[in-house]
Amino acid sequence: MGKRYKTKFPIARIKKIMRLDEEVGKVAQVTPILISKSLELFMQSLIDETCKETRNRGAKKMSVSHLKRCIMNTEKFDFLKDVVSNIPDPVESLETNDSGNVKSEKEKETKPKVTRGKKKYV
Repeated sequence: MGKRYKTKFPIARIKKIMRLDEEVGKVAQVTPILISKSLELFMQSLIDETCKETRNRGAKKMSVSHLKRCIMNTEKFDFLKDVVSNIPDPVESLETNDSGNVKSEKEKETKPKVTRGKKKYV
């Protein structure tokens, strides 16, 4: 039995996709393994950079808009700009204080709470 490589992407599928291209002749056995590892490293890099973008925005969940911002702002992902160009830019609702500056976390916390439900009339 052959060696088992621990890869995150399926080797057989990569080989099948490579064979679909008429310009690709014979594929060495190690080639799909290297492509799988390359995909793994690329995805890790993209996710790490998007995670930094998410944290910089103060968000707890990574979203498509964070991924788009990461791709648009990181030079090594320039080749993906066409892919994300159709994703709409989110309208950020930034709260501002009386002087027009963005509110800090403390200022946001002191905002009076709005209660929902039945109103009491006195």
